[in-house]
Amino acid sequence: MRTHLSSYSVDVSIVVPVYGGSAALAELRERVATTLSAAGLRHELILVDDRGSSEAWPIIRALATAHPEVTGLRLGRNFGQHAATICGIEHARGEWIVTMDDDLEHLPESVPALLEAASADHPLVYGVFAQRTHAGYRNFSSELMRRTLKRAFPDLNDQYTSFRAIHAPLAKQLVRFGLSKPYIDGMLSWMTSSVGVVDVPHGERRHGESAYTLGKLLSLATNIFVTFSHLPLRIASYSGAALAVASFLYLLYLIVGHLSGNIINPGYTSLMSVVLLACGIQLLILGVLGEYIGRLMGAAYRKPVYLVENRVGAMADARVEPARATADDSTVESPLPPA
Repeated sequence: MRTHLSSYSVDVSIVVPVYGGSAALAELRERVATTLSAAGLRHELILVDDRGSSEAWPIIRALATAHPEVTGLRLGRNFGQHAATICGIEHARGEWIVTMDDDLEHLPESVPALLEAASADHPLVYGVFAQRTHAGYRNFSSELMRRTLKRAFPDLNDQYTSFRAIHAPLAKQLVRFGLSKPYIDGMLSWMTSSVGVVDVPHGERRHGESAYTLGKLLSLATNIFVTFSHLPLRIASYSGAALAVASFLYLLYLIVGHLSGNIINPGYTSLMSVVLLACGIQLLILGVLGEYIGRLMGAAYRKPVYLVENRVGAMADARVEPARATADDSTVESPLPPA
């Protein structure tokens, strides 16, 4: 990474979507500041409250009040990790933007390694983990989804993680997609194939539990498939074609059997089995089409990816009207002006 003669006000913006790891934020800030200061890098820390718990915003507000490099953004509701990350990216001022989780599983001490590997030839660098500290079922489900997504979406970098260093010009393009349910790694894979990877250790989660339950992982996988792959539509088409061929062959079997006298009165069971199978596949195909139509409707509504309800921090001063600042507090907290 080259920071000399940079036109950016800070070298690195650390973007952290906050959901269930608010208890670790104070330690996270301290370790980020220590690591990047030792590396001689100007930095800012952007904490985005994705409304996971009521305790998060008071902690973020206290950190932003005490430390000038911290900016806090509070979303109007839970928009999801990827939307919260895009929110932080849009507000970031650094030449390089590093995204990381709030639970210290992504070690702040590994950030310089990501930035060292970053360059004009590699505007996107992932921190990958040789061994994860998650539970066995979580590692298995994540790996299964990773392999499945790779087959459905060949351009997807199969070593993706949420621990990334992105060059600001590339990162800012994520906002232009305008997807109501964004998936950052799919969007980045579409934008660039110049990707670097760095092996980094995986930290232990010491506060709270992971927000990604099995149900949420399945929901995320469904969103990715429908948004970035035509595979579900192809599966529906192939299933319909296979059913049509099977039905035609069965019809021929009935006709030949009837003409030869082998079938006098076709059974009710076999008839109902064919009808129910056909109806089931048709409903499955309609469900797949409904998912795509729902995405199209969401795009037509042009709903914002996220809405910021409050923001706080000395670095947020330039983003609000001067009249909203208070005379007795250098830290500004105010809702966004109406659009």
